Amino acid sequence: MYAEETTPLTPAIVETEPTLASRFVILTLCLALVLSTLAFGTVHSWSLAAFQIGATLIIAFWAVDAWRSKQLRLSRNVLQLPLLGLCVLAAVQLLPFNLVGGSVSSVEAGGLSVAPVETLSLDPYATRFVLIQISALLVYFAAALAFIDTPRRFRVVVNTIIVFGFLLAIFGLIQSFTSPTKIYWVRENRQSTPFGPFINRHHFAGYMELVLALPLGILFSGAVSNDKRLLYAFAAALMGLGLIMTNSRGGIIALLAEVVFLVIVSGIKRKSGAETDPVAARSARLRAAMVRAGLAFALVFMLFTGVLFFGGEDVLSRFVGTVNSADPTTGRAHFWATTLHIIRDHPLLGVGLGAYGVAYTQYDTRNGLFRIEQAHNDYLETLANAGVVGAVLGLFFIVWLFRMGFARRETEDNFRRGVTTGALAGCFAVLVHSFFDFTLHTTSNALLFLVAVALATTNARVEQATIKRRRRRRHHQSVSAPVRQPQNPEPNASVAGHS
Repeated sequence: MYAEETTPLTPAIVETEPTLASRFVILTLCLALVLSTLAFGTVHSWSLAAFQIGATLIIAFWAVDAWRSKQLRLSRNVLQLPLLGLCVLAAVQLLPFNLVGGSVSSVEAGGLSVAPVETLSLDPYATRFVLIQISALLVYFAAALAFIDTPRRFRVVVNTIIVFGFLLAIFGLIQSFTSPTKIYWVRENRQSTPFGPFINRHHFAGYMELVLALPLGILFSGAVSNDKRLLYAFAAALMGLGLIMTNSRGGIIALLAEVVFLVIVSGIKRKSGAETDPVAARSARLRAAMVRAGLAFALVFMLFTGVLFFGGEDVLSRFVGTVNSADPTTGRAHFWATTLHIIRDHPLLGVGLGAYGVAYTQYDTRNGLFRIEQAHNDYLETLANAGVVGAVLGLFFIVWLFRMGFARRETEDNFRRGVTTGALAGCFAVLVHSFFDFTLHTTSNALLFLVAVALATTNARVEQATIKRRRRRRHHQSVSAPVRQPQNPEPNASVAGHS
């Protein structure tokens, strides 16, 4: 069995020739990142079916790879456990033991048009649906951890995300200027404000938070050559402009949090042994901090200037108007208060994954004209749907994500460190945005989030080959480069080895 270590220092690993099936796993993963986004974020039945077929294909390629290579690729990354735990929790919620809502005998079944709910989940159909979705996401996540195992594959996935995010930002901006109420200039959306291929503009903002973070992380970490810095900066600026033009207040707050995170984390000193000159090192760190702060200020200034230039005054006026309004939460306070009542009555296992909409109608104190499907706060909704058990799983995931991510930053591979920093920044931005919206409920966003987690926490195999190649090149240059002796040295010139 092939097992991936998750410790910062991985022992020697036997490299084997990658199989064709393993290449198809990476191809399927990259196609899923692109196609799940273009298919309206994968929220409809047909696109969800295609997404699950993709997970089935990955399992098939995975089995073929194990058969051809005579070893099963598996990852020991503990971040897979919370997803597996959610699957187990959903299965428990589907058991026919409705101990919270009362037994079936207490309900007059004859007076109902449908059979009463016997499961712990108040909406067993929605819980089964969520179980299938989490299982498919777990397959993609586990495959990313197991098969992104070389520097080349690492760069392929990173470049796919950055290039696609750049093109998606261009598409979203063009569509918002030419046809702001239609998706792909064809589909009219009356229930929400679309942006790009997404039905909900907040979900486009959440997607941009993740893709924008990668080029920013590479720039802030100094992991790109001088001739490519302008290219990365232009791509990041365009993605940021697309995010702000969505007019998503939660997205703008998350963007600012992302930039602050990058400035702080990029300045954390890497453990590299004793310093020969502490004064010079301190001065160098101060200059680097000033450069990062200047870069962050220039980025934010450029983004908001670009918004004004492209006629996005409504974005800023809406943001300021919300702060000055009587209810800055724009109705969310009522949702959150109602959600707290749901949590109070179902503290341990919750009302069932995906069952929040059904539970909300039983606690809503308003006229009920609008059915609320989400709490507009993923933390409260997790407590409502999954109880304390789900909250513990989520907290474990977040804590270990950043713990492992910061450990992965201790590397000699500058590109790996930049990608890890950017991926952590993107995850942090999404976690901030989740206080106000539910962007991770969109399948494409959840998939990209998990791939970013994989990029931030995958083990040292993706960098060992790069480091070894760099060391061999340095050794070869130092050994093979001849020492040129001057034929006619000047009287005061010194020859190597002589004074």
